[in-house]
Amino acid sequence: MHKMMIPLTRYAQFNGRASRSEYWWFQLFIMIVSIPLYMLSFYAGYSGSQGLAMVSTGLSVVMWLVFALPCIAATIRRLHDTDRSGWWLLLAFVPFIGLVLLVFMLLPGTLGGNRFGASAPQV
Repeated sequence: MHKMMIPLTRYAQFNGRASRSEYWWFQLFIMIVSIPLYMLSFYAGYSGSQGLAMVSTGLSVVMWLVFALPCIAATIRRLHDTDRSGWWLLLAFVPFIGLVLLVFMLLPGTLGGNRFGASAPQV
């Protein structure tokens, strides 16, 4: 569980590097938190409960507000680990071309130091 929450402690740190494990453990943590919220939203829509729909929508908005900045920071640090600028994150806004970003997240980081700092700490 500690590995999953490391990006939350470095939530606004856009410099440095993030290892593959740090990035993907955090993505798993986001999925674990979001799946129950999606199930609650589905149930609210299925049952027709407006009150439950409002609660589930509010919780989902709060979750994404909490996780947006740490997720962006972790992605930029992960790009730095592959010796790419954080500006590559803008590819996410281009349909289908954004899949290149997924490939970058899957690639191993550069060995040793690069222009963004020392090797990423192993989680």
